[in-house]
Amino acid sequence: MPTYDVRTHGCQMNVHDSERLRGLLEEAGYAPVAQGVDADVVVLNTCAVRENADNKLYGNLGQLASDKRRHPGMQIAVGGCLAQKDRGEVVRRAPWVDVVFGTHNIGSLPALLDRARHNGAAEVEILESLEVFPSTLPTKRESAYAGWVSISVGCNNTCTFCIVPSLRGTEEDRRPADVLAEIEALVADGALEVTLLGQNVNTYGVGFGDRLAFGKLLRACGGVEGLERVRFTSPHPAAFTDDVIEAMAQTPNVMPSLHMPLQSGSDRVLRAMRRSYRSDRYLAIIDPVRAAMPDAAITTDLIVGFPGETDEDFADTLRVVEAARFASAYTFQYSRRPGTPAADLPEQLPKAVVQERYLRLQALQEKVSWDQNRLQLGRVLDVLVSEGEGRKDGATDRLSGRAPDNRLVHFTVPAAAAVPRPGDVATVEVTYAAPHHLVADGTVYAVRRTRSGDAWAARQGAPNTRSVVLGLPRVGAPAAAPACG
Repeated sequence: MPTYDVRTHGCQMNVHDSERLRGLLEEAGYAPVAQGVDADVVVLNTCAVRENADNKLYGNLGQLASDKRRHPGMQIAVGGCLAQKDRGEVVRRAPWVDVVFGTHNIGSLPALLDRARHNGAAEVEILESLEVFPSTLPTKRESAYAGWVSISVGCNNTCTFCIVPSLRGTEEDRRPADVLAEIEALVADGALEVTLLGQNVNTYGVGFGDRLAFGKLLRACGGVEGLERVRFTSPHPAAFTDDVIEAMAQTPNVMPSLHMPLQSGSDRVLRAMRRSYRSDRYLAIIDPVRAAMPDAAITTDLIVGFPGETDEDFADTLRVVEAARFASAYTFQYSRRPGTPAADLPEQLPKAVVQERYLRLQALQEKVSWDQNRLQLGRVLDVLVSEGEGRKDGATDRLSGRAPDNRLVHFTVPAAAAVPRPGDVATVEVTYAAPHHLVADGTVYAVRRTRSGDAWAARQGAPNTRSVVLGLPRVGAPAAAPACG
């Protein structure tokens, strides 16, 4: 069988898209490549958000050119957000690329590979809007015990630093019944946990006229038998409503974790970013979340060095970070991205200023995270055992997994005790806290073997796992009323 290798850069949406690409390729007769061997097809699923994304892509393509010379017949495909943005520029700069496809037509990949092979020429196909939801496509899930479920694609916001809306289009919502059908299929295949994905999950429902649809969807997830953990990312503070907090608190399998991007603590900068909330509005969401779920871990995204950011603006960000007590934060130095309004703003800050502020913000968040993690000492947690998250597990003789609030926990299996599999649940006691993880080496220890652990074990003897293929609606199909109660 011809072999493939899908390499992913960027956000969770790209990770999820890559699962679709693997499913498509396996349905077309390709097999995953063995480690250390050149694949017959290499697919780069790209991101356009991060700084130097272009340089990274063309650097990788340069390395692949030599692989292709060594491996006659090898094909290279470039997809994702950077492909959507650069289009024919990819082939102009790297003429050894065989296929370029965008964010709206990942389902075309096998056919484009066939055409490029038959015609002996590059195929470039970029669509301006979706024809079908990616969720209609076959899927090769990375995990046996947890899965991504897209509830919408695209975004209706106009943040000045973000290029995503121009690359992924305006928001299109899936019908609730179809989202639940995919979740039920995942659970039937062994998953215990799902993460609902959208560029702005709490505006879910705009497509069918129900602004409370997301809270209803969370409650409906509570009725899926066998589904133990529900997460979501990312909500927008401006659209966050009390009914979502109530749904989180009242639905047992919705986890007490909330990732809500702040971006800046300065109201002046938020206005320049076109973020339609202010810092007091953001903090006013956190208080009721913690009141309803005292154990909730709140995480965020922060950008340092937005054009025109002053020392006072940056001080406001530090103030909000201290007040919010984030469990963790993804912090970024502002990246000037061509095609975004912010790229043309005056007062682009010197790199040295941005770097100095970035290090100060990281140091503050490190302290806050450590303080928050120390509050976990002595707690007994149910940890969903994961695979590949503990880079030092081999050296420390520990296993790793995620607590209900999504904190990373490394734990020791006592001598002669049952060893959990990925997908099983270990009950452990926290004995040490670091800024980015917890350690559980206490005397409390128990293991619950799960269907997910069984599914993981079954995969070890079946590398080409069965894909989940769902008959879901095309974009633009009449939207049914929410089936979320």
